[in-house]
Amino acid sequence: YCVNRRTADVPRTTFTPRELAELTYGFYRRNYIEGLFLSSGVVKNPDYTMEQMIECLWLLRQEYGFCGYIHAKAIPGSSRELIHQLGLLADRLSVNLELPSEDSLNRLAPDKPRENIFRPMAAIATGIEENRHELVRYQHAPRFAPAGSSTQMVIGATPDTDFQIMRLTESLYQKYKHKRIFFSAYIPVANSALTPVGYTPPLLREHRLYQADWLLRFYGFRAEEILDEAHPYLDPLLDPKENWALSHLDYFPVEVNTADRAQLLRVPGMGVTSVERILRARRQARLNFDDLRKLRVVMKRAQYFITCSG
Repeated sequence: YCVNRRTADVPRTTFTPRELAELTYGFYRRNYIEGLFLSSGVVKNPDYTMEQMIECLWLLRQEYGFCGYIHAKAIPGSSRELIHQLGLLADRLSVNLELPSEDSLNRLAPDKPRENIFRPMAAIATGIEENRHELVRYQHAPRFAPAGSSTQMVIGATPDTDFQIMRLTESLYQKYKHKRIFFSAYIPVANSALTPVGYTPPLLREHRLYQADWLLRFYGFRAEEILDEAHPYLDPLLDPKENWALSHLDYFPVEVNTADRAQLLRVPGMGVTSVERILRARRQARLNFDDLRKLRVVMKRAQYFITCSG
């Protein structure tokens, strides 16, 4: 589905490592940019491509003294040694999962076997963990991908459900310790058999997936609490937290002055920051609804799910 896919009959071009390093540093010196996101198609083979990327980053860091942020995409199928070298030069590493299921990947990106994606993911996760222990023992040990790792999935190009996507997302966070997982609504960039007549990109679906992802990362939810086999798609009319609350009214109301952090995080209209403010403020006095408004709680949502002093 990509305009730059291997079978597309389009002219190919590439920067040399020095050309790209000079271009980046020139923009950086003029304050046009604060960092570099470095990705590439496969040139010759994965290892050769990685060597070119490493050379570019080495020039930036060592020769030009570039101190900006660098996010580099590791090439699926490349060797572990090259991934390690790349991680010592970049702040964040990522490997795109591309599609949520193996069937979808085989159908739309057959040149990217799933094991070639998960192998570098595992190497990055292992490298970050080993580096964490090294830094405890040796203060001046070189840092490996200090900003962590991430990945991305295309949404809407295949019939995978939101439930499948959320279970996969949860598994990736647990197994590979990703900092972020990105979702990209499928937008056709070329004539494609994937695109039916009247197709519109699923931008709202992408938005709902990001909201559900936030619940996994910061609010203590599990994927099976948000969706299940009987309800495999997120509600387009309600955000996932409100939808969960309306499906679990037996959990409410929550007493603001006595509830613990985990209970407060389940209340619609209360974010992580406002919950922390509530926990600090109620040590000094019992809270009322006016206090909650001052603490930036979204009362038009929260008022139906809480009590204040009964």
